[in-house]
Amino acid sequence: MRRSNTSVSVLQASLDSPTLARLVDLSAQSCACLRCITSLLPPGLRPGVQAGPLEGQVWCLLVDSTAIAAKLRQLQPLLLERLAREGHDITAIRLKVRAASAGG
Repeated sequence: MRRSNTSVSVLQASLDSPTLARLVDLSAQSCACLRCITSLLPPGLRPGVQAGPLEGQVWCLLVDSTAIAAKLRQLQPLLLERLAREGHDITAIRLKVRAASAGG
């Protein structure tokens, strides 16, 4: 079998693969959720919060520190309310503290 050396864009690959298309869709939904709640986050915390995976009705936020995670736990009811009001079917937010980079 001969392999083609033709490169394919992510968009084209996602159109050709249902699994990849689903991952691209979930990533877009997660980013939309983050845009929805960003205005509720204290400005100083925003750079330390990233959209993570969406698994059913559970959305994961990736955070830079335990301090950010603690503040987001306090804000969770407000964040979930905003997500519901904007039509996102999220019932829980999971927080994951990212490991510090080795290069520092």
